[in-house]
Amino acid sequence: MIRWILTLVILCLTTPVVAREKAPDLVLTGQIVGADHQTYKPVTFEVPAGVTRVTVAFDYSGRDQKTVVDLGLMDPERFRGWSGGNKRSFSVATEDATPSYLPGPLPAGRWTLLLGIPNTRAATVAAFVAKVFFERGGGGAQAAPLRAGPGWYRGDLHAHTGHSDGSCQTQSGARAPCPVYRTAEAAAARGLDFIAITDHNTTSHFEAMAELQPAFDKLLLIPGREVTTFQGHANVFGPTAFIDFRLGDRAVPDVLTLQGLVEAAGGLFSINHPSAPSGEACMGCGWTATNTDYDKVQTIEVANGGSERAQGGAEGPLSGVAFWEAQLNAGHRITAIGGSDNHDAGLSPDVASSIGRPTTVVHAAELSTVGLLAALRAGRVFIDLDGTRDRMLDVSASTARQTAVMGGALAVRPGDRVTFSVAVSGAGPASLEVVQDGAKRTPAFTGDRAFEIKMGDRPSWVRVNVRDPGGRLLLIGNPIYLTPAR
Repeated sequence: MIRWILTLVILCLTTPVVAREKAPDLVLTGQIVGADHQTYKPVTFEVPAGVTRVTVAFDYSGRDQKTVVDLGLMDPERFRGWSGGNKRSFSVATEDATPSYLPGPLPAGRWTLLLGIPNTRAATVAAFVAKVFFERGGGGAQAAPLRAGPGWYRGDLHAHTGHSDGSCQTQSGARAPCPVYRTAEAAAARGLDFIAITDHNTTSHFEAMAELQPAFDKLLLIPGREVTTFQGHANVFGPTAFIDFRLGDRAVPDVLTLQGLVEAAGGLFSINHPSAPSGEACMGCGWTATNTDYDKVQTIEVANGGSERAQGGAEGPLSGVAFWEAQLNAGHRITAIGGSDNHDAGLSPDVASSIGRPTTVVHAAELSTVGLLAALRAGRVFIDLDGTRDRMLDVSASTARQTAVMGGALAVRPGDRVTFSVAVSGAGPASLEVVQDGAKRTPAFTGDRAFEIKMGDRPSWVRVNVRDPGGRLLLIGNPIYLTPAR
């Protein structure tokens, strides 16, 4: 009876981060008694074939009686790590693992949760419980949100480190591959809420990010990688397992196969700098992949810090806006985002392509990878080209019966009028630019920054940009979609 009472208490107290997503696959319980003092207690469990991540959440009673339990892990073939008493939960996967543990293949068979008991009193009876979660996909460990609750979150969705071609200044002034922590420090100094580190094709940076995340408890580090192909570059956000990037090779014969791999892994597919030239100067930089399924493209990077730096501003032949709007006009609903494409975390913040310039501003339900990716898909997003900390843009549209915000849609009868309301702050004496179906419109604004659009008999979309008094583009807004109601 004592055992079951103690186990029930522990089960109630233990709330692993993944519990928000699903129930544990296994629950391992047991007792720690006086005879376990200064011994190692193996707790075995079976890992089935096909598992891509193992997460363990552990807790025990008896601390008030000075019971101490340390943790380690062994798979059927080798030692996987030892965290002692400093962690109550940990995760191991092929490409990444919680610090103290080793990434690598996850063989099916009998695994051992190794309990080290440095102290337990002779008369003490304590209970332990280990919740084990199996993942069978490419996603990363599901962490608790850094910030709960809805709000606008600012971040950079394209950055490189020394795990690919990012470099920065050494102590002596030379150049060297730049460690991941430099990018995290630069993002934190910029006041960002999140950053996606997107090294080319590799997954090696994910372990460094997992080690850094607990120390950066105000900055969400989103797993990403830039899938660099000969037919274009695309960021994939979310999954941490390897995704084959060899587009055109036997393994990935066409872009539909690549998109299918990303979709199967639960990733968000984002085309990068689509209007960049593709040739010897930048092989594969522009998007030329034929037969792309744009219904499986969730975002397009219309503002790229490297392109802005190369052409001396946000607008020019390297801008991705025209490419994006062509897909909108073809009937696809795709969110526009920006990314610095930073390759040197030490760049001055006032330079285009420094961390956070441009910044993508996202209205999300919470500050977590799951929350941010869902919000990017939903499209209540704008791009702050200067990467400020306070410029804001929001747009809503309404009829007598319904309302939508950026990324949303309204069904409107042809001939009816839709009222759009624009909220802007932090941009000074700015002007609003209305874009409908790729063409600039000049509707009459009321004093509260509202205007009307008359619905036609075909689907349409409307979005708003913000410009300074000299006409320089400051903010890029995402569309609200209008569909004819019959």
